[in-house]
Amino acid sequence: PLHVYSRVVHQEPLNLRMADALPAEEKCSFVLLAGGSGSRMKADRPKQFLDLLGKPVLQWDLELLLDIDGIDRVVLVIAEEFRSMDFLKPYASNPRLSFANPGKERQNSVENGLAGVTDDCTLVAIHDAARPLVTRDSIYRCFSDAAEHGAAVLAVPCKPTIKESADGEFVLKTLDRSRLWDIQTPQIMRPQMLRDGFANANKKDLAVTDDVSVVELMGKPVKLTVGEYTNLKLTTPEDMIIAETILRDRGERVGLLRRLARWLRGK
Repeated sequence: PLHVYSRVVHQEPLNLRMADALPAEEKCSFVLLAGGSGSRMKADRPKQFLDLLGKPVLQWDLELLLDIDGIDRVVLVIAEEFRSMDFLKPYASNPRLSFANPGKERQNSVENGLAGVTDDCTLVAIHDAARPLVTRDSIYRCFSDAAEHGAAVLAVPCKPTIKESADGEFVLKTLDRSRLWDIQTPQIMRPQMLRDGFANANKKDLAVTDDVSVVELMGKPVKLTVGEYTNLKLTTPEDMIIAETILRDRGERVGLLRRLARWLRGK
């Protein structure tokens, strides 16, 4: 069945639900950012519409998020001209999906998406459509950490040695890798915390590079939820090749389940 295929590809234990990770009173929404141009991909269309193993990148995102019962609303931030694409038509009637317009900058897009979450939303996740390989387990754990601490972000320890340069010509110093984390999405927090963070950043004219940065700038804690290195952001053509390899590997588990099911039926 399709829902079983989706759950195996996105690495969810079949008996685990969002409700198992969160207190019953939490109401969760997702803001899915799909308004970027993806110029570094050097493709003939935005990267969220590129083919990934037979379907657009964005379709992988939607199949995952709309299959999670504990997500009350998915706000898709996408330009109006793209909303009539064929692969999006089956989702048009889904009451859990709504649309918002992209802004000039990422922060503006997030603010537009945030305006579309449900009124009773207690946790909002901001996610890049260019990360279609995030797993259900990672999403559940990040929501759980955000519910406990107010804000959480998926991250993995940095693997390479990182050097700092002041002029782009010579090494200034080598940074302590044990303290460095590669930040991913989703980034999850209380909606009002995000609104307050944007207001604070705008008032003080502060530059922010990601969503939880506005929380950090208010002096509030952000929990690091250990993610997976496979949750890569599709940025270059090479990333597409790696993503296909990861999905094929996960897909082999579907075949394993099907063979097991046939064997059990034959008993």
